[in-house]
Amino acid sequence: MKVDYIVVGLGLAGLAFVEELIAAKKTFIVFEDDSQTSSLVAGGVYNPVILKRFTPVWNAKEQLKVALPLYKSIEEKLNIVVDEKFIIKKSFKSIEDQNTWFEACDKPKLVDYLDPKLDRQSYHGVIADFSFGNVNETGRIDTKKLVESYRNYLDKSHLIRFENFEHDQIELDKKQITYKDVTASKIVFCEGFGITKNPYFKYLPLNEAKGELLTIHAPELNIDFLLKSTLFVLPLGDNNYKVGATFNWTDKTSNPSEEGKEELVEKLKKVITVPYTIIDQTAGVRPTVAGRRPLVGVHPEYSQLVVLNGLGTRGVMIAPTVAKDLFNHLEKGEYLDEEINIIRFNKRYSS
Repeated sequence: MKVDYIVVGLGLAGLAFVEELIAAKKTFIVFEDDSQTSSLVAGGVYNPVILKRFTPVWNAKEQLKVALPLYKSIEEKLNIVVDEKFIIKKSFKSIEDQNTWFEACDKPKLVDYLDPKLDRQSYHGVIADFSFGNVNETGRIDTKKLVESYRNYLDKSHLIRFENFEHDQIELDKKQITYKDVTASKIVFCEGFGITKNPYFKYLPLNEAKGELLTIHAPELNIDFLLKSTLFVLPLGDNNYKVGATFNWTDKTSNPSEEGKEELVEKLKKVITVPYTIIDQTAGVRPTVAGRRPLVGVHPEYSQLVVLNGLGTRGVMIAPTVAKDLFNHLEKGEYLDEEINIIRFNKRYSS
């Protein structure tokens, strides 16, 4: 088989890059072994504001301009609904919190998103002694439905192979690569934290942060917004809510833990007062990078090998933009921003 691209991994990054390939009528084959679960268990929230500090997310406006139309087009193509719009309500902890919010409302990059009028309403079962601030133009992508539906879509056209990718089977020459029975011009690795086992890109400084989420059933809560407090409480419908998330820098497994559950339960005591039942617990390992900028670009020695990784906690926002930037860099020779380009780590490779 001869194709233009091999894509390794079909989470948010791989999916977004494949969409670029399809739009450009490039041929490809995807390899997916289902070993990385961060896209499948992600909260999927898109929010242009860092609510811990009331500061803008890096390139948020530009990212949303690319991401939301892409998800809409996939919804139409696959006849699914994955984008749910809602307001985020930030629960303030103090008067100082409120004052910082008011200051942030006047910042040019935040004025479109932060409502200067506080929500002083009381919501049954929600702990909020100092009111709420509303964040607009936010929502959630159902990443599990999105990724699983997209994999099925590719499977029907025989464009994806569900098998482990063996890096030692790659054969390189000056113009192309061969992997088993497939010959391609380039291979793009979208492996998530699995890239730490990739012999060509393991030099990149990727950190793994395990995140755990609970799904609870709380019939008395009855909120239709995302509540952001010590943790987030996200409505799923039918009185079910997703609650998260933890950050664990030492446990590299994708297995839910008792420690993770206990941490979330303790934090939830400071957020809601109504009874609930835990109906599910999920975990995934997020690929993160110091400085919170993704890892994108061409291998410093082998131009046929490419990486698209390190999207962190905001993958639903970042993936479509960096996938487009990478494709334009590879196919049109367009400049790839040094903030995301892996050339910033070339010294690390040579050492």
